[in-house]
Amino acid sequence: MTNQPYGGGYGYGAQEPPRTPYQQPQSQPQAWPGQGYDDPYADQQHTQQWQGQTWETQMQPPVAAAEETSYLPPQSVAPVAPVHVPEPAPVAAAGPEPEYGPATLAGNARITDAQRARAEGRSPVIEPGMQPAVLTAVLGLLLAGGAALGTYALLVPLVVLQGVTAAGWFRLNGMWPARQGIALGFLGALAADAAMLLSDRSPGVILGTLGVWVLLSLVLQLRSHADPDERMYGLMATVVAAALAIAAGGYLAADADAVVVGAVAVAAAMVVRALPVATAASVVIALAAGAGAGYAVGGTTSDGALLGVGAAVCALIGHRVAGYDYPSRFVHFTAGVALPLAAAGPVVYTLGRMFG
Repeated sequence: MTNQPYGGGYGYGAQEPPRTPYQQPQSQPQAWPGQGYDDPYADQQHTQQWQGQTWETQMQPPVAAAEETSYLPPQSVAPVAPVHVPEPAPVAAAGPEPEYGPATLAGNARITDAQRARAEGRSPVIEPGMQPAVLTAVLGLLLAGGAALGTYALLVPLVVLQGVTAAGWFRLNGMWPARQGIALGFLGALAADAAMLLSDRSPGVILGTLGVWVLLSLVLQLRSHADPDERMYGLMATVVAAALAIAAGGYLAADADAVVVGAVAVAAAMVVRALPVATAASVVIALAAGAGAGYAVGGTTSDGALLGVGAAVCALIGHRVAGYDYPSRFVHFTAGVALPLAAAGPVVYTLGRMFG
């Protein structure tokens, strides 16, 4: 009798009954432990008899690719209308450029006219305009009136002119705040005025004060901890500011009549120069206005006309310097007001002595 394990499996040496090609192999349950035979090669024979070619490997057709066998139901594709992509709206043309107001001492965040001109690469010369010219005329008339009243009446507008000159020159050179340099230049002017009053308005004290202040300016810059280039730049600005403020004291040393003629001529020339006329034409007209004012105020003499022309020439030079290198409105209302009168001070004294 054949030793058949539990579950109907075949024993050792038994042959598996033949199968038809399309007969599915019967699964053979595993024998329970402790039952049936203890043949150590039973598992190996059981494994080997499935290693040959079977119906699954011989007769089963090869598996086709997924693309070939996958079933895709027919789809009726409707024509898709083309998507209309809206074109970007054209960039609107730039409208009129905004107008920018003047810079203020409180800190205007908007761009100034000078900064705009620099950014656009325009001419570095921006003329002060009519308002500074009117202030120059007012200050010139105050000088003329003070000279007509007396020495101490002249001293008040002269001190104002010297202080504005020192501050305006430093701001014109882009150095702000520069309290020490401005204070030093202004103190030099005050020292020169006091020395002239003590010496009976001797013009020699102007040169002496200027020499002393050059040395003081040098000492001030030597004590600075800035870079050598900045110290040299500060030294030049301090010396020139002191020189201009001290040179304005020429009004105090000049004769009263010469001061009246020169100050009125500067006032007339500056107002005419600020008129909306071409530059060359306005310069000629300003010189003619200075000569006419000098001729009228100086007693209708040629000496008065020459003095008026000389003062007008110096005033135009100071006006040109105050408008150079993209100046701000603050420069226009300091250097633009003071430089025309300060530059004319030595000429008023010299020509007054010549024609007096």
